[in-house]
Amino acid sequence: MKYTKAGLLIFLLIPSLVSAQTENIDTSVMNQIRKEGLQHSKVMDIAFHLTDASGPRLTSSPGFMRAANYAKNQLAQWGLTNAKLDPWGDFGKSWELEKSYVALTAPWYKSLEAYPKSWTMGTIGQQNAEVILITAKDSAGLDEYKGKVKGKILLMDSDDSYKLSFKPDARRYSDEELDSMENIELKPTDTAEMRMRREQNRSRYIGQQKLINSLKSMAVREGAVAIFTSSSRNHEGTIFVQQAGPYKITDPANFLDIALQWEDYMMIVRLLKNNVPEKMDVEVKTKFFTVDTMGYNVIAEIPGTDKNLKDEVVMLGGHLDSWQGGTGATDNGAGSMVMMEAVRILRAIGIQPRRTIRIALWSREEEGLLGSRGYVKKTCADPADMKLLPAHEKFDVYFNLDNGTGKIRGVYLQGNEAVRPIFQQWLVPFNDLGAKTLTVSNTGGTDHLSFDAVGLPGFQFIQDPLEYDTRNHHSNMDVSEHLQEEDLKQAAIIIAGFVYDAAMRDEKLPRKELPKANPNGRGY
Repeated sequence: MKYTKAGLLIFLLIPSLVSAQTENIDTSVMNQIRKEGLQHSKVMDIAFHLTDASGPRLTSSPGFMRAANYAKNQLAQWGLTNAKLDPWGDFGKSWELEKSYVALTAPWYKSLEAYPKSWTMGTIGQQNAEVILITAKDSAGLDEYKGKVKGKILLMDSDDSYKLSFKPDARRYSDEELDSMENIELKPTDTAEMRMRREQNRSRYIGQQKLINSLKSMAVREGAVAIFTSSSRNHEGTIFVQQAGPYKITDPANFLDIALQWEDYMMIVRLLKNNVPEKMDVEVKTKFFTVDTMGYNVIAEIPGTDKNLKDEVVMLGGHLDSWQGGTGATDNGAGSMVMMEAVRILRAIGIQPRRTIRIALWSREEEGLLGSRGYVKKTCADPADMKLLPAHEKFDVYFNLDNGTGKIRGVYLQGNEAVRPIFQQWLVPFNDLGAKTLTVSNTGGTDHLSFDAVGLPGFQFIQDPLEYDTRNHHSNMDVSEHLQEEDLKQAAIIIAGFVYDAAMRDEKLPRKELPKANPNGRGY
């Protein structure tokens, strides 16, 4: 999609009745936001520094700290105040991959596309080792391998199979899908059927983890070289790779667990099942960081100017940390760069917000929203006891972006119907950019939940999915080539508009009923 001067003229012709409705929309400021965001965008320059120049951003790794310091310094350079790396709590050790080489050497040579998982140990130099197939279905079945894995590379058998798909990897929401989201009714999230399905999935997962953990324990005791794992999702060069195990400072290093491309993985399985001896070269070097185990978020502000409202806070943010397979361009470099661009736009056009605008780039989202949870706990309230701190009352709203590089199509209301007529009017200036949909649905898995958990308005934007789930999310394909510049520009403009409207409004946004204390401390 191209945004042109013609597009600006269309916007200028939006009926002036918007300003006559309940919400006082400043169309002049919306025009300035759009012009700055389309004609002078810096979003791709921000993208370069957060991704290519920083590398993978596992929390507190060198790559994360490069990106976090760049963001802090850039926000300060744009004129935001109180730009800092804000500690939220202790998380454990960080980790970095320094070298990885994997190849099949017998019965013939082939270099292999493979990625060590986070928090694994490495090898002692390059190892050439025999590969053996582990066919056990449960921990008891591992008994037959006792005494046989020393110096070996272990490969788990799989009954998974690749199924050819005729659906496109990338797509945008259709009008019909958006209409369906708009008209959906909020349904119970804890029915007996749902609980049964969750328990079945949980039992299956626990069984799988028990088997792999038992195998790893045996591998460590007997001195195996590495374990290779995969699934049919890892096809056609895309490899989804996350962590191998825990990361607390007291946890031992995880045994070397390497994710392998599915086509190569199954070729090796077939050779082994046909009694063809195989050998592989493996050399992995990793580094752990244990000196500073604190987690840090990037925080900066545009101060409020209204003597009665300046202590109230409008927040926007996304998580800065990523996994190590790629450079975290869409998860969630996209959210971070859009939020940085949104506040840059607001500073560039010289707004004087009534409320304070605060941007946050979170760390440790990938391990359980830990950065935003830590911030909310120390600043507003702990969902475990729901004892409210003074900042809870002064807080207005949090806007989040974390579903890839696709353009914004609307907002998930997170069950807060009272904000629908407000957001409906805030979206009017951006309807022609494709953003119209409001759905009462909840959406999970990202940092707005940390605010929602203590009764604060927290919202995630609806985004076109593009390749997020099929190719990018937590994979080696999460790189800058998959960013969509025009979509990122559109998102930054809309978020800047929403943040400005919230910061200028006479009243704070409506809140849902305050939740009860949640003993597990998570609130979601």
